[in-house]
Amino acid sequence: MSSPTRKHTALPKARILVEALPWLTRHHGKTVVIKFGGNAMVDEELKAAFAQDVVFLRHAGLKPVVVHGGGPQISAAFDKHGIVSEFKAGLRVTTEEAMDVVRMVLAGQVQRELVGLLNAHGPLAVGLTGEDAHTITATRHQPRIDGELVDIGRVGEITEIDTGAIEALLADGRIPVVSSIARSEDDGHVYNVNADTAAAALAAALGAETLMVLTDVEGLYEDWPRSDEVISRLTATQLEKLLPELSSGMVPKMEGCLYAVRNGVTTARVIDGRVQHSILLEIFTDEGIGTMVVPDDEPDTSGES
Repeated sequence: MSSPTRKHTALPKARILVEALPWLTRHHGKTVVIKFGGNAMVDEELKAAFAQDVVFLRHAGLKPVVVHGGGPQISAAFDKHGIVSEFKAGLRVTTEEAMDVVRMVLAGQVQRELVGLLNAHGPLAVGLTGEDAHTITATRHQPRIDGELVDIGRVGEITEIDTGAIEALLADGRIPVVSSIARSEDDGHVYNVNADTAAAALAAALGAETLMVLTDVEGLYEDWPRSDEVISRLTATQLEKLLPELSSGMVPKMEGCLYAVRNGVTTARVIDGRVQHSILLEIFTDEGIGTMVVPDDEPDTSGES
């Protein structure tokens, strides 16, 4: 008589799988670009859960592309090498010596670890940097401070994206893992580019359905710090109006989301990377988590994530 009990205890699993069906159908064959960062980069359990999520997407018929920076790891390496970080206009001044360390950390440490975590589930992930196959080309970024252009060293502004290598990997069923460094055609130097910006530029160039940015907050707050109510959905124009009020850390993430949806990406989402399996919760459940940005002409389909 134990058979009905077994069926009964397994039933919630079946319901969860069925709930995912409309989303599996909708996202099948679509490209999703995921910016990996924040706590998810340094917490062992979150890193492992992230790798599981990305491999799940791949086996569920999506085409995930991972883009990463490495702020915490770069800061730790600078301390180790005795390099002092100087900031101008909120941007880290990156000398030639510092750029060598940045390149080593991103391509030789963060990327290799992430590729290893993904490949624990099968021969799927392939690491590359923006330098490879001219995937990302940049020029020297000179911010304007008090009306003057300021030199902050090897910090790059993206000028061009070539998706050929990534598309070839996706066609072969691989998961590209891209480090946010780029080469300049102007001077041949290698530049550090903002990973949020790089993920948005790649999402647009790939014609991705979704850009997902992992953060260390629940999403975009409606009236922070007076309220911790998260805005679940907003249009490009609504986001543009909010940008001047955002904290400096959120600006490149939200500017990236804005750029993505204004350049052909169907949805851009900022999600809480501190929650295990936040990617699966966002893509495959009715509730979703985080903040979703949509183009201005996107109809509001309430209840959808």
